[in-house]
Amino acid sequence: MTTPAVPGTRVPEAVHRRRWAILGVLMLSLLIVVLDNSILNVAVKTISTPAPTGLGATQSELEWAINAYTLVFAGLLFSAGLLGDRLGRKKILLGGLVMFGIGSALAAFSGSPGELITYRAVMGFGAAFVMPATLAVLMNVFERDEQPKAIGIWAGGVGLAIAIGPITGGVLLDHFWWGSVFLVNVPIVVLAVGLMLWLVPDSRDPHPGRIDPVGVTLSVVGLVLLVYGIIKGGQLADFTDPVVLAAIGAGLAVLTAFVVFEKRSDHPSIDISYFRNKVFSAAITVIALVFFALMGVTFFAVFYTQSVRGYSPLETGLLMLPLAAAQMIFAPRARLLVDRFGNRATTTGGMLIIAAMLGAFATLDENTPIWILEVVFFLMGTGMAHIMTPTSVVIMQALPREKAGSASALSNTFRQVGGALGIAVLGSVLSTAYRTSIDDHLTALPASARHTAGESIEATLAAASHLGPKGASLTAPAHQAFLDAMHVTALCGAGVALVGAAVVAAFLPGRTPGTPPDTPRVPREAHAGADGAA
Repeated sequence: MTTPAVPGTRVPEAVHRRRWAILGVLMLSLLIVVLDNSILNVAVKTISTPAPTGLGATQSELEWAINAYTLVFAGLLFSAGLLGDRLGRKKILLGGLVMFGIGSALAAFSGSPGELITYRAVMGFGAAFVMPATLAVLMNVFERDEQPKAIGIWAGGVGLAIAIGPITGGVLLDHFWWGSVFLVNVPIVVLAVGLMLWLVPDSRDPHPGRIDPVGVTLSVVGLVLLVYGIIKGGQLADFTDPVVLAAIGAGLAVLTAFVVFEKRSDHPSIDISYFRNKVFSAAITVIALVFFALMGVTFFAVFYTQSVRGYSPLETGLLMLPLAAAQMIFAPRARLLVDRFGNRATTTGGMLIIAAMLGAFATLDENTPIWILEVVFFLMGTGMAHIMTPTSVVIMQALPREKAGSASALSNTFRQVGGALGIAVLGSVLSTAYRTSIDDHLTALPASARHTAGESIEATLAAASHLGPKGASLTAPAHQAFLDAMHVTALCGAGVALVGAAVVAAFLPGRTPGTPPDTPRVPREAHAGADGAA
C-alpha cells in the first residue's frame, strides 16, 4: 500500500535503497513478454513450412497465432491492472508469470496451427497480468523526479528484448525444432519468479476500482470480430465478401456498444473522461499508431529477408540487431531531448523518422545492398525510442501514483490493439496485393491448389516445390510479387506514421511541465496525491 502524499520521500527507505535491483527484476519480467513476440517474428517462416519442419501454417493462421496473443493481452490488460490495484501488484505479477510459463510449454508442443493459436491465447492471458504490473510497481518504488529516468531504462528493456529475441530464435531454430522458441521462456519464468519473491515489494491502490466483466467481454468480442473480418478479407483478397463485411460491421457495432456502456457505467474498464484531455489522448493515440505501423512492417520484413533474400533465421535475427540497438541506446536518453526541445518536437521528429524509414522499405528489392536495410532498421529504432519514452512519461504522470496500474494498462492496451490491427490490416494489404500480383502466374498449378498457393510467398514456393523442375519458373514471379506487395504495404504504414506525426504536432505540449497543467479529470483527492508527489 502506498504511503500518503507528503513532501519528501514517499517510498519506504528499505524499498528505496533496492529500487534499481527491483527495476532489474521488473525488466526481466518485461523481457519475457516482449522476447516471445520478437522470437516469433523470426520463427514465422519456419512455422509456415510443412511438417515435420514446421506446422504448415498459412499466412492467415500465422496472423492469428500472433493476434490470438495480442487480442487476449489487450482485452484483459485493463482488468488486470485493476486487479493488481485491488489484490496487490506482486501477486498479480507472479500469477501472470506462472500462467505465461504454462502457456509457453504447451505452445512448444503444439501439433497443429489451431493448437498453437489456442496456447498463444493462454500466453496472452498470462502476459496481460505481467505488463501493467511491472510499470505500476516501478511507479511505486521510484520518486517522481526519478520516474522519467526509470521509465527510459524500462523502455530500453524493450529494445534489449527485441535484440535478444531474434538472435535467440535464430540460434534455437538452427539447432532445435520450432517449438524451442516457446520452451525457452520456461527457465526465464522460473528465474523471474524466484527473484520477485525475494526482492519486489507488494503495493496496491487503497481505493481500487471495481472489475467490469461486461466491458471486458464487449471489448474482446468486438476486437476479435473486427480483426477476423480484416484478416479474412486479406485471405480472400475480397473485402466485399458478405462474411467479411458482416464480421467487420459486427465488430464495429460491438465496440461502439462498449464505448456507450463505458460512458454510462459507474465502474468502467476504461474511464472515457480521461480522453477529454487532448494531451493524454494524443499520447495514447500515437502509441497505437506507431505500433500499428511497426508490427505490420516486422511481420513482412522476416519474409523479405528469409524468403526473398535467402537469409537463415539466425542471420535474420542479426540483421534486426540495429533496430534493437538503437532503442537500447536512445530510449534511456530520450528525456534529454525532451528537456531541451519538449515532447512535441521530440515525438514529432520520431514519428517523421518512422514514416521516412517505412517509405524506404518501398525502395528495397532483391539486390539492395544489405547495409541499406541495416541503416533503415537503426533509424527506425531511433525514431521509436524518441516516441515511446516521452509518451509513456506523459501518460504515467497524467494519473496519480495510486492509479499507476490503470494508467499502465491503458497505455499497453492501446499499444497491443494498435499492433494487432497493424498485423491484421497491413497483413491483409500484403495478402491482397500479393495475390493480385501472383494470380496470373499460377496457371501451371491444378485449379484446386491455386487459391492456397496464392495466399503467401511461402505457399507459392511450397506449391512450386511439388511441381519439380516445372516449379522453378514460379520462383522469380513469387519474389517479384512479394516485393510489389511489400512496397504497397510499406507505403500504407508510412501514411499511418504521418497521421501520428500530425496528431503529436497538434496536441502534445512543447515542453514537459513539472506537473501537467492539463491532466485528465480525476477525483479531487487523486489530484492532491499527484501534487504531493511532484
